[in-house]
Amino acid sequence: MTILPKKTLQELLIKCWMTHDGMWFYHCAQECGIETANRLNKAAIKSLAPLELDRVRKAFQLGPVETYADIKKLIDSAFDVLKGDFMQFRYSFPSEDVMRWEMHQCFAYEGMKRFGLADTYQCGVVYRVGCWLEHAGVPFTMNPPVEGCLMRINGKCEGEIRFSF
Repeated sequence: MTILPKKTLQELLIKCWMTHDGMWFYHCAQECGIETANRLNKAAIKSLAPLELDRVRKAFQLGPVETYADIKKLIDSAFDVLKGDFMQFRYSFPSEDVMRWEMHQCFAYEGMKRFGLADTYQCGVVYRVGCWLEHAGVPFTMNPPVEGCLMRINGKCEGEIRFSF
C-alpha cells in the first residue's frame, strides 16, 4: 500500500470535501430551486462554523480570542488545515485589526458556472469566515459586504475585514 505524503493527502481530502459540497449544492438547487439551495447552504455553513472552529482551536491548543494576535493565529491555523492549494486565494494581515482577502479565480464560482448557477449563487466561501468570526465573538465589518458573488459582480473577489477589539 502506498502512503501519500501529508500535503498530498490533505489536498485530496479537501478537494473531495469541496466536490461533495458543490454536488450537494447543485442537486439541492435542481430539486428545490436556487433560492432554497442558497439559504440551506448558508444555514449549513453557519451551523458548521462553530464545530469547525472549536476543532481547530483544540487541535492547535488555542485559547479564547481576545486580541488581534489571537484572531490572526486562529485564522492562520484554520486555513492551514482547511484551505487547499487549488483554492487559489490569498489572505494577509496588512495592519493592526485588518485582514485582506483576494481571489482572482474562485473554485466555487467556477463550479457554479459549470452548473449554470453563477448568476444566482450566493458566496459561501467568504460567508464561512464571517461565521468563524461571529463564533469567536469578534466584532467585525466586511468591505465590501458579500451579497451574492463578488466574482460575478466585479470579476474578482477581494476585500477586507476590520476587527473591533
